[in-house]
Amino acid sequence: MFAPRFFVSMIGALTTFAVATYFLSGSLASTAIQTLICAVLMQVGYFVTVLFLVWKEARERRRMSLQKVTVEPANDEMQSGKVSLRRLNRPHHFNS
Repeated sequence: MFAPRFFVSMIGALTTFAVATYFLSGSLASTAIQTLICAVLMQVGYFVTVLFLVWKEARERRRMSLQKVTVEPANDEMQSGKVSLRRLNRPHHFNS
């Protein structure tokens, strides 16, 4: 989701919404309040969508890393007294 394109589209949609609301209600104050509420709802929707995309990417990466770990051969890890370089070079996360 490309942010500048979203903001330009949002301004266009809010302008169209404000013009339509003004023609329907005839009140500038009501139009301003309703347009502000619409802008906040659109920003909340954008934020939730970005959070969803980040969550989905993290889930996919986690799934891919689990598949990679199960596919890796464990021959050199089974030998006693030796530490595998592959095991030492795995990325570790602080919160897991």
